[in-house]
Amino acid sequence: MKCSKVTGLPCGFLTRLFLPVLTALIFPGLLAGQLVASEQGNAKELVRAAMDHWRGMSSYSEMTMTIHRTDWERSMSMRAWSEGDKVSLVRVTDPKKDAGNGTLLKDNDMWSFSPKINRIIKIPSSMMNQGWMGSDFSNRDISKSTDILDQYEHSLIEQKQLDEHTVYTIESVPHEDAAVVWGKKVLMIRDDFVLLEEQYWDQDGVMVKAMRAHEIVEMGGRTVARVIRMSKLETPQEWTEMEVSAIEFDLELPKGIFTLSSLRNPRQ
Repeated sequence: MKCSKVTGLPCGFLTRLFLPVLTALIFPGLLAGQLVASEQGNAKELVRAAMDHWRGMSSYSEMTMTIHRTDWERSMSMRAWSEGDKVSLVRVTDPKKDAGNGTLLKDNDMWSFSPKINRIIKIPSSMMNQGWMGSDFSNRDISKSTDILDQYEHSLIEQKQLDEHTVYTIESVPHEDAAVVWGKKVLMIRDDFVLLEEQYWDQDGVMVKAMRAHEIVEMGGRTVARVIRMSKLETPQEWTEMEVSAIEFDLELPKGIFTLSSLRNPRQ
């Protein structure tokens, strides 16, 4: 049941999000430490809801990736599967020279397979932020990784109205012991849990790149961004776009799909 036509958020979620703020207004100074902790928890809930909306309990999608540079452009078609928070598989289907290349994420481990060398290679954590197949999306991005939930502290820093929706801006700062390269991330999440933008900031407080959603439509029974573009601020004329042509959520996936054997020898 929706609580508000403006936000479209469930009543229970709104209560958890704004009750601490109302308490502070009525009783200034009361339980200030608990208020901060509660705000951080609600910000994390928003991030988790966006990740769940993006992945579902399980998902299957077909998409085209276009890598655009100033003097060339190339595209490749892909199929992708995901299950839960920590498991996903991406496989290139076209063009012929790239077909069969695949990436498997399972828990915190990632492997890639290249038919040209007929080898499965485990990707070390130091390479998780390198570009996938020469694109602006990293290995971590392409696998729909949800590491941001565990490795970052989240704070709600802004709320505004945009096109009849409420948009929440969340600043995510990594824990001191987190093995990440970014100084922080800034996420803009709509009240229907569509991730509109994800900014990547370096350790010096400079924004390096951003992923932005375009063409938000109904697909697979929910509202999703049909086109997502990743670009670096230093070279805005160069970018990588992911265009989704088909997507399904919460479906039963074939057994054994998320295995190294399946990565090497596709049966789907």
